[in-house]
Amino acid sequence: MTSIFADIDLSTFWAQSQWADKEYVEDAPTQEMIRSVEEELGYKLPAAYIELMKTQNGGKPANDSYRTNVRTSWSDDHVSVTGIKGIGREKTWSLCGNLGSQQLIDEWGYPAIGVYFGDCPSAGHDMLCLDFRACGPNGEPSVVHVDQEFDYKVTFLAENFEAFVRGLEPCEVFDDDHAFDGAPKPMVSAEAPPMQRSWWRFWR
Repeated sequence: MTSIFADIDLSTFWAQSQWADKEYVEDAPTQEMIRSVEEELGYKLPAAYIELMKTQNGGKPANDSYRTNVRTSWSDDHVSVTGIKGIGREKTWSLCGNLGSQQLIDEWGYPAIGVYFGDCPSAGHDMLCLDFRACGPNGEPSVVHVDQEFDYKVTFLAENFEAFVRGLEPCEVFDDDHAFDGAPKPMVSAEAPPMQRSWWRFWR
């Protein structure tokens, strides 16, 4: 079987992070676990996602920024990624963990358009999502950014997960006065008062 990322050294994809190792990284996903998670989520995970998770099942990418053509609540020209959710249930931030994809839909009001796989520095106020609207639950989803602070605005990022991985860049290439390095602040309830929910606007 041909590797999707045969031309990339995936051993350097993940950043060294004690926090991410503790909160994100699970054991390599078995075929049984992959099928179980897909059944729970209701979507078939992209082959590129599965391949990447077999190198390390969740964590913080070393290149943690993705360029955009429009402004988001984070920046004028990019979004930042603090973690990519692993395939599993054991870790809090995994796809089916306590702060996994479905929790964002059920408790935070995010649109049910697919699988929320990427966490951002805002601790829940913007997310990265595998968008299955155009392809159906068994198709090849695009990657989008969903911004709660902009009334759940959906911004297209990449045509598929492989393109997203290949498009990640180091934060240093951006003129970014709020570059992020480390663990996000604790998640704040979506029902919290506006002043509390917007803590990160002042922090950043």
